[in-house]
Amino acid sequence: MAKIVLVSGSTRRDSLNTAVPTTVRHILAELPGDHEAVTLSVAGPPFYEAGLERADGSAEVRAAKEKVAGADALFISTPSYNGEMPGTLKNALDWLSRPGGRSPLTGKMTALTSASPGARGGIDAQPRLVGVLGRCGARVVEHEPVALGGACPRAGADGRYTDPDIVGPLESPTRALLTELSRLDERAEVLV
Repeated sequence: MAKIVLVSGSTRRDSLNTAVPTTVRHILAELPGDHEAVTLSVAGPPFYEAGLERADGSAEVRAAKEKVAGADALFISTPSYNGEMPGTLKNALDWLSRPGGRSPLTGKMTALTSASPGARGGIDAQPRLVGVLGRCGARVVEHEPVALGGACPRAGADGRYTDPDIVGPLESPTRALLTELSRLDERAEVLV
């Protein structure tokens, strides 16, 4: 079973980016294979501070690290704040990148998207997010960039998008992530 951690870079409940993981969960449920999707909030961890890290972080940090360590992959959707990912997402990644060399992000397959009410769909935040993920040891899956913007309809009452013009583009990184996980499984079987 592939376990995928779904992350919204926004802390706002009704955010476009919060609707993306909810939608991806439904996409995964409809695709063949055995997948489990869990969400991770970036709102919980305190601001990163080395002294707190030496004291083993906080309960929120430990829970986030356990969740990511026990997963096969991540799917992140981020807004763009002044052309960058939000500080709360960067803070969560800073915590997850620790300790250096033994980070739960090391080798973790990751797909990413962005969403924004602006016409560019938050695309400006993606290159920096890719860079940070790389520095954290994560492996960003190659796929066409997905930036949902402009005319993004509000999510339905269940918190997900149903418009095919939104769902369709989200299927691409979801399938790319599952394909990469499948390749990893095949390589592991060959080595055994």
